[in-house]
Amino acid sequence: MSNLIVTILLTAILVVVIVGLIVLAVRLAQRPRNTLFGGGLGPELIEQVLQLKAADEFDQAVFLVRGQTGMSHRAAARLVRRVRPPA
Repeated sequence: MSNLIVTILLTAILVVVIVGLIVLAVRLAQRPRNTLFGGGLGPELIEQVLQLKAADEFDQAVFLVRGQTGMSHRAAARLVRRVRPPA
């Protein structure tokens, strides 16, 4: 009798873990890490980033991009480094 209870409990725990992993995978697939939220990179954001870079405020520019786009820190820093004023 106790073996049956242990088997049922282990099966229930295994099912809960599998369902939890499936739910987590679906949520992660719906919004990949570096997708853009809202309007993304508009001309206003680029202008603000250029102003912050000109004022030697690289970190503030990265935080601004992260806040506006939802990018990871690494991706936002890469973008800020690559933004150049129009020639």
